[in-house]
Amino acid sequence: MSRRLLTAFLPVLAGLLMIGLWYAFRLEVLSADQRFLLPAPDAVLRALFDNARVLWSATLSTAAGAFLGFGLAVALGAVLALALSLSPLVRAGLYPYLMILQLTPVIVLAPILILWVGPGLKSVVIITFLICFFPLVVNTTQGLVSTDRNLVELFRMGRATRMQELFLLRMPAALPYFFTGLRIAATLAPIGAIVGDAYAGNSAGGQGGLGFLTIIYSARFQLPALFATAGVGCLLGFIFAGAVFALSWLVLRHWHDSYRPKDL
Repeated sequence: MSRRLLTAFLPVLAGLLMIGLWYAFRLEVLSADQRFLLPAPDAVLRALFDNARVLWSATLSTAAGAFLGFGLAVALGAVLALALSLSPLVRAGLYPYLMILQLTPVIVLAPILILWVGPGLKSVVIITFLICFFPLVVNTTQGLVSTDRNLVELFRMGRATRMQELFLLRMPAALPYFFTGLRIAATLAPIGAIVGDAYAGNSAGGQGGLGFLTIIYSARFQLPALFATAGVGCLLGFIFAGAVFALSWLVLRHWHDSYRPKDL
């Protein structure tokens, strides 16, 4: 078996092993009265198909909130990172407030956002934005200010302008840092949208997201459907993260060391 085929097969084998352990734990560890707390994988799969239409609609709603909040965080985060990298005074003035924003619990912000903009997609987008914004700004700023000093001096010896130094040297050198922040934000975006939907979502017009469904299924004690909702949310996170990994591979594969084949 080739190494590439083995690498592709191992996750499948690990998944089958985990499913087997799931069944074994349910049958051997849990008593008959406790097994309803951990539905069998086949029960979760049936719930997934039985609730497919509702889950699909909820997934689209959550994906919209995650994508819009993530996109807004990327756009504003990149602009703010540029501003922070150009001036140490701006960094010193704004960075403490970025920390305050990051450390403020979402559960506190959700009621405020509901009062300001109302429940629904707008509040979900803002919550997702707040969760994704900080890692993007911090990583991109770090990349912009960590350019090799020898290359910076070389540009200045060649009398490069500040804008040439920024766009031709610092920004390309910061791309790996930017994509690191992008990967973190892509992982957090679906989580932020689900959490935002749970606290500030709105089911009007059948637009409730996955977070809203978790509340409904939990209140009804529909545990197989709750597990199915969790699985769909996990899959959405994989899609976001996979898209960013693919984009970073396309951009960095020709020149960055992390994507170049290693000599054995």
